[in-house]
Formats: sequence, structure tokens, C-alpha cells
Amino acid sequence: MTIRKLLLPLPGAAAGDAALATALQIARTWDAHLLVLHVRVDSRDVAPLAGEGLSGAMIEDMMTATEAEGQARARAARTMFEAAMASAGVAVGDPMPHRGDARAPSASFAAIAGREEDLVAQQARLADLTVVPHTESEDTSSSEALNAVLFDSGRPVLVAPPAAPAPFGRRIALAWNGTAESAAAVTAALPWLARADAVRILAADDYQRRGPAAADLAAYLALHDIEAEIATFKPVDKDVGAGLLHAAGEFGADLLAMGAYSHSRLRQLLLGGVTRYVLEHATLPVLMNR
Repeated sequence: MTIRKLLLPLPGAAAGDAALATALQIARTWDAHLLVLHVRVDSRDVAPLAGEGLSGAMIEDMMTATEAEGQARARAARTMFEAAMASAGVAVGDPMPHRGDARAPSASFAAIAGREEDLVAQQARLADLTVVPHTESEDTSSSEALNAVLFDSGRPVLVAPPAAPAPFGRRIALAWNGTAESAAAVTAALPWLARADAVRILAADDYQRRGPAAADLAAYLALHDIEAEIATFKPVDKDVGAGLLHAAGEFGADLLAMGAYSHSRLRQLLLGGVTRYVLEHATLPVLMNR
């Protein structure tokens, strides 16, 4: 398997700079097509406010303002996209079938109105990888896009770091705990692992669930001609997520692959969890699947 199509939900210029740079880097690495998708609020969604006691004139004004703001954000996102593609020398247009080794990265932009979580999940189902902005972004829709892909697309997602990264994918850390989610992350990471210079499996007693051990994963990867070393880590300040990121940093990882939400999302929101900690604190690209 290889990466031929990328999806980048771009909520706005403020949130997307690092994510766009990250997606561009992946597109150039894999000679893939990048679809940048901007979803704006549908002004018709304001109409139900009529039941909240607002007059027709007030609702019409709100719809007009919503539409104007949405159009302005869409123009800003497109301007940002066009400038980035021009600077990178990436062709803009519909993806074209390629023959043999004659490939080159390409990109296209689409702006549509609707519910972001629904439209992003639908588009992600036919993308090899979706890149989303880091959740530190002030635009909360970035996390909505992340959850939409994780829970409703069946496809992997790469969380961009807060700042545009240096070339990555040469030293890969695999977070392994034996779950179906971590197995799905390994499958998504296989194209990257096959190209990496070094791979390290990160495991811990506090992280392991029922399922195959790290040694079993190493044996499985060997069947794919991928040599992986195993390292165990311990929680930092009793936090497994902090221990995982510390271990990835010690390895000098430039990409972390892991399963997401082995426990329910509600449990993680209430009690914390490895996924939540990594999403909030990671400074390297994180490839996730569930």
C-alpha cells in the first residue's frame, strides 16, 4: 500500500499554516494528490432559531452575517492554499491518473457548506490519510475534524504538530499495547515503516492491554522486512502519555504512530488518558487510527 490521496480539512488561515505545510510535505514525499477542504457553516442552520423567540428579521440578519463571515473565511483559506501551492511549486487541479513512475504531487481546493464533522468524515473514507491541525489551535473545529475521521471514517489521521515540521518519517516510534486500535495504527503506518531508517516499538506494563505483546509485533513486522527494536517505558509523574512522549523523544522519533481511544472518548474526557495527553502535548507528527 502507498499514499496517493491526502485530505486536509482547513477551517481557516489561522489554524492551518502548520497543517498545510505538513500535508504538503507528505504529498511531495509520496507524489500524492492533496485535497484541501474548507467547510463553512450553512446559513440555513440559523433558521431553527425562530423557535427561540427571535423575529424573522433578526434571523434573516443573522443568516446574512453568517453567510458573509463564511464567505470571508473561505476566501482566506483559498488564498492561503494558492500561496502555499505556488511557493511549493505544486500543480493545482484535479488528480490525474499516473502511469508507471511518472508521478508528481498535485493539489485541489474545495469549499462547501454544511456540518463539518459529517462532510469531513465522508471525504476521509476515500482518502489514504487525513491531516488535521494540532488541537492546540484556537479553532475548535480542528478537533471536531479529528474525531470525525477517527470515529466515522475507518481511515487513519495524522495530527500535524503545532509548528511546521522538518522532513519526517525516518525515525518512527510505534506505541503498542496489544489492542485492535494499535493494530490498526500499525497497518496505517506500514508504508512509512518500509521507508524508515529506524523503528522502535514502545511498550509499557501500564499501557499494555489484552492482546499480543511487543515481541509478537516485532516478529510480525519482520515478515514485512521491517526491523524494529523494542523499548519499554515508564509513566512520567504517573502519566502514561507523558512517559510515551518522553520515550519517543529519547529515540529521536520524528513520527509517532499509535492507536486512539482504546477506552471510550467520554472516559478519556472525564479521567484523562494516553490519547488525550498525546493530542494535547505532542510536538511531532502523530499518526492515529482506531
